[in-house]
Amino acid sequence: MTVTADGPLPSTPYDVAIVGAGVVGCAIARELARHPRLRIALVEAQDDVGQGTSKANTAILHTGFDATPGTLEARLVREGYERLGAYAAATGIPVERTGALLVAWDEQQLAALPRLAAKAERNACPDLALLGPGELYAREPHLGPGALGALHIPGESVICPWTTTLAYATQAVGAGADLHLNTAVRDVRWAADGHRLTTTRGTLRARRLVNAAGLHADTLDHRLGHQDFTVTPRRGQLLVFDKLARPLVRHILLPVPTALGKGVLVAPTVHGNVLLGPTAENVRDKRATGSTADGLATLRAQGRRILPALLDEEVTAVYAGLRAATGHDDYRITSHPGQAYVTVGGIRSTGLTASLAIATHVTGLLTDAGLDPGPVREPDAVALPQLGEASPRPCQRPDLIAADPEYGVLVCHCERVSRGEIRDALAGPLPPRSLEGLRRRTRARAGRCQGFYCGAAVRELFERGPGDGGNGP
Repeated sequence: MTVTADGPLPSTPYDVAIVGAGVVGCAIARELARHPRLRIALVEAQDDVGQGTSKANTAILHTGFDATPGTLEARLVREGYERLGAYAAATGIPVERTGALLVAWDEQQLAALPRLAAKAERNACPDLALLGPGELYAREPHLGPGALGALHIPGESVICPWTTTLAYATQAVGAGADLHLNTAVRDVRWAADGHRLTTTRGTLRARRLVNAAGLHADTLDHRLGHQDFTVTPRRGQLLVFDKLARPLVRHILLPVPTALGKGVLVAPTVHGNVLLGPTAENVRDKRATGSTADGLATLRAQGRRILPALLDEEVTAVYAGLRAATGHDDYRITSHPGQAYVTVGGIRSTGLTASLAIATHVTGLLTDAGLDPGPVREPDAVALPQLGEASPRPCQRPDLIAADPEYGVLVCHCERVSRGEIRDALAGPLPPRSLEGLRRRTRARAGRCQGFYCGAAVRELFERGPGDGGNGP
């Protein structure tokens, strides 16, 4: 197993190469690495896993209640929901079972709620309940005035998307997969002996190819002669409110969905903040992750209607992500056996939830097309740092501090990140290669001050690296 970010690539062909180390690509690599006979490559253009859509989303573990019944997405979301919930509990990925309220603000939306409840039943999503305004406001007393009712979906939850991706990648690499970072694929050619990928680090060869390139999946697909879909980036801007806003909301507050997506929501996060967003703007540039004044003004206007008191709270961060919209109402997962190639395209906001089920489905497609995966050996268990507010952080655990005093030395006070946690992240099997990567692994610099007070200390520890042992000033 190797993790590389520079230097030449191996000359020996891989059995399977996966392009794209987002949450879906990492899940596929983990699933294939369960078969020790296979030689697996996970190829990523950027310097860390989960750098694209996977790091900038609403972090919801979806029940799939509103998926189109009978679609592949509906099935994989349903299967993935159960599997990711169990996986999260086993690995330390924080999940909060908050439930969701689909709020109707006018008569047309109110009339749509029974239809959505019936759709949820067809999607095997049980225990939904229609609420009148009295019960709705009893559950959410800070909700803005004028709501006529809601559909309660108790299974909807919030999860940490960063540690999910990291857990998959850690297990994949631990089981023998090679992760090649800073390796952008510029071209791909198929011949009788397999695929030849021209990358920014040289040539990589593989007998079989999985395209999990997210926003760029259509480009790779077109280069192999297919015109099944075109990705139109859909930008979603979000506001992150301070932890002092968390008591204002108890559930995920959803709008009645439209053709453009699930709409603007208000949701708690497992890290103790409150999210407002996303917008849904079709853009041309697949790098257009900047926020706009108009977008943020739109969010604030809608937030003022949904949860007026939220607008009085401090905004600690603003971010935007791009979703891989394709114009189709289903995932674009297609096997091309004649090319030993599987496309995994059009994976929208439900991809996080469905990731483990998508991985199993893709492995099945490869097997059906002639791959002999061989015996199964389960990957070693991983226990990731608990970043959620529902569990105690290391600095709150006397047993850990007694065993290692570094867990009692705080560096980032807003997020209660200790020197021991930073040391552990830098010495981990997939260490961060940037301050942003360290932030996703520890929450350092992610709090109210956004690194104003701790930034210099965090940078110093990062630059010293794991060899220092974390014994900073």
